[in-house]
Amino acid sequence: MVRNISLIVFLMFTVSLTFAQDLQVEETLINPSEQINDGQIELNVSGGIPPYTYEWSDAETPLSSAKSSHLTEGITHAVKVTDANGDFVEKSFEIKTESIVESFNGTFKPIVNSMGSVLFWDPFAAVGIYDPVVYTKEKLLFAPRWEPNTQNKFLLKQWLVQENETVKKGQDIAIIEVDGESEIVKAQANGKIDHLTMEGDYIYDPNNKQDVITQNAHKFGKITFDDPVALTHPNGTPLTKDIPFIVIWLIFGAAFFTFRMGFINIRGFKHALQLARGKYDEPNAPGRITHFQALATAVSATVGLGNIAGVAIAVSLGGAGATFWMVLAGFLGMSSKFVECTLGVKYRFINKEGRIFGGPMNYLRYGLEKRNMGKLGKFLAAFFAILAIGASFGGGNMFQANQSFAILSGQIPFLVGNGFWFGVFLMVLVGVVIIGGINSIAKVTGKVVPVMAGVYILGALVVIGINIDNLGPALNAIFSGAFTPTALKGGFIGVLVVGFQRAAFSNEAGVGSAAIAHSAAKTNHPPSEGFVALLEPFIDTVVVCTLTALVLIFTGMHEVEGVSGVQLTTDAFGSVISWFPYVLSVAVFLFAFSTMISWSYYGMRAWTYIFGRSNRSELIYKIIFLLFVVLGASVSLGAVLDFSDMMILAMSFPNIIGLYIMSGEVRKDLKEYMTKLKSGQIYKKEVLKK
Repeated sequence: MVRNISLIVFLMFTVSLTFAQDLQVEETLINPSEQINDGQIELNVSGGIPPYTYEWSDAETPLSSAKSSHLTEGITHAVKVTDANGDFVEKSFEIKTESIVESFNGTFKPIVNSMGSVLFWDPFAAVGIYDPVVYTKEKLLFAPRWEPNTQNKFLLKQWLVQENETVKKGQDIAIIEVDGESEIVKAQANGKIDHLTMEGDYIYDPNNKQDVITQNAHKFGKITFDDPVALTHPNGTPLTKDIPFIVIWLIFGAAFFTFRMGFINIRGFKHALQLARGKYDEPNAPGRITHFQALATAVSATVGLGNIAGVAIAVSLGGAGATFWMVLAGFLGMSSKFVECTLGVKYRFINKEGRIFGGPMNYLRYGLEKRNMGKLGKFLAAFFAILAIGASFGGGNMFQANQSFAILSGQIPFLVGNGFWFGVFLMVLVGVVIIGGINSIAKVTGKVVPVMAGVYILGALVVIGINIDNLGPALNAIFSGAFTPTALKGGFIGVLVVGFQRAAFSNEAGVGSAAIAHSAAKTNHPPSEGFVALLEPFIDTVVVCTLTALVLIFTGMHEVEGVSGVQLTTDAFGSVISWFPYVLSVAVFLFAFSTMISWSYYGMRAWTYIFGRSNRSELIYKIIFLLFVVLGASVSLGAVLDFSDMMILAMSFPNIIGLYIMSGEVRKDLKEYMTKLKSGQIYKKEVLKK
């Protein structure tokens, strides 16, 4: 009887396979609006043997989903549909563009991807030094219904399994009490159980500062796997933590210059402060602006959204430990700024009208020409200038206008939908400043930068002060997270790279942009401006970025998932000072405004290097720059902005090559300057005695 039943089941299964229809996939392509990156693909699958899995080219679409959303219009998307029998169908689709904005975005997306494959290429993984795939040996068990800043207490009422007992996925393992209500927790994987919290103890207590600050404080146990398991994206592809080539390039350069200049970032710090305060300002020295104005102009171009949104991204991706590596990267970057800004002054050109032309274009061309590398110098200088022009229109202009509008419209409802008029208003403000040239830019940044930086720092200190009891746990979270991060944060390599990457993107040390501003400083001694410049990464990264990170950690916002960027920072401030998000919005606007006017000067100097040094040439550039202000505030250009932002990083390639070659020259000039300083040969303001 049993044999007959088995035979019948086998025959029915065979028949079902024989008469099963071939796997069929029909798609519906949806473009719901003229906005970018909102395309959708819906699949209707028939035939084969359910259930089906969907391997989308979009990493964020789950394997179980027959619909993929938030797709870029105008580019190819792919999917592989597989049934339970292993049969599959592969298809590719393109969502047609319906607006100019979508066409722009779709055109630039492949370019961005190509550029990213170079900038973010991982040479160590390529040669097999390490495996970039993130593996984990354990599955952490978290208290149910926990969320950051919750006021609920979570008590481990009872373990239902013994320590080191082997459990299966879906098995009941513990009873947890959440504010008096009991809830059974099930195992989320197969493996051996490890009790991290004892019965009768609190898993998470909001009154315990350590619990609020410590990353993953709401874990109560873990399941250890027999073999390491690769973490994956929702679409099933392995999660990797690469070491981007651009980060290696910038950090290695910064470390090299730190040693080459004898740790100038430490031994030159006191003298840098003296120069910035005007103690050595020589009134008759060549140049247009003071040491402090040059510093303010350069700082205004770097201190901005990277310090607010970028740090939030770093901490949300890498945890509290990313803060440590950000500070280290900023410390090393001080030496890069010293070298490039010393050369920026040394090789500047001042015409009969007093206009100054300086920066990497000059020292790359003429500094290498002096070493019989004229052809290389001309190529590197022209390459740098082209990148700088593109970067000024994009990352230094459109991105700033776009993000400042997004932030302000979030706090001021009547601005919603009026991006064009906001752009016109911003264009007028920027135009009034940049038409006046470097003197006008320096005067504005010299006043705006200290005010906006002061407001932001004061607000951060207030938040930290109110939560000063969290100092110990916060420092512990930073240092422990820097060296012993969980696999969920990408492991040690992942946290290190995130910290270095955000610091490099924020302070632009090694990019060469700041050398353009510093070349206009009034000085007879190029190294003096190098000293002033090394304060930039300290202010930008060591101070401002660290304060932002501490605000996020002190308020427990570094544990929030699904929110990142400027919104996360805004929420962190708002959780302590309810009205501060409005102040922060104004500060962000001023950050963006000052960044734009500083980058207009950078781009203009690069423009005149390519198209000639004349008032007409400068005016043409300024008009184009102002039109891009309106464009940036009016539309979302997505990949265009990403492309422009990448050009800022690409500027470091020609720049650092030149810095390596000329580092010996800078070291010699530094030695001569220090000798003159010690012997009293450097001009110094006399202190009037009362």
